[in-house]
Amino acid sequence: MEKTMKTTNNQARLRKLVMTALLAAVATALMFFSFNVPLMPSFIKLDLSELPALIAAFSMGPLSGAAVCLVKNLVNVMFTTTGGVGELSNFLLGCFFVVPAGLIYKYHNGRMGALIGSLVGAAAMALLSVFTNYFVVYPIYTKFLSMEAIMGMYQLINPHVETLWQALWIFNVPFTFIKGLLSVVITFLIYKRISPLIKGR
Repeated sequence: MEKTMKTTNNQARLRKLVMTALLAAVATALMFFSFNVPLMPSFIKLDLSELPALIAAFSMGPLSGAAVCLVKNLVNVMFTTTGGVGELSNFLLGCFFVVPAGLIYKYHNGRMGALIGSLVGAAAMALLSVFTNYFVVYPIYTKFLSMEAIMGMYQLINPHVETLWQALWIFNVPFTFIKGLLSVVITFLIYKRISPLIKGR
């Protein structure tokens, strides 16, 4: 009996590892297909690579979601055009999104728990993006692009923006929140269909 349980647990762990790796591969591919959006500076791009991470967080726990975020950025950093700054930002914000969502869903399993967790995660990602960008990402990014050039891109869209702090609240917060919501909507549309495949049921 004990041996059977041990074998079952080992199989479950192996399946979890394989499915996490598979979702990380999907996230890596999606990250390559980033694109510019209207009303945002050209160095800010939209991708849906948090979608597989959110699915992983719901189906296998928040650590699997964070692992997907880590792997996709470790792969993409080898092809970076931002000196790794974009990948650092993507990893931090992805974790701010999927870890709270996965934790809430873990303790409040069900559709409502998933919805609340997703919205909390998207809001956390949007709000915390201000501080990670202001204190970490943009100071590093200025090694490659001057702050004058960065602010110039924001001001081309809104001439009334005078400081980076303003730009982050006006542009980055809504953009990041909407980006999170896109992943939430798609997850809710497909999760019920693919969850049995991921969990092996």
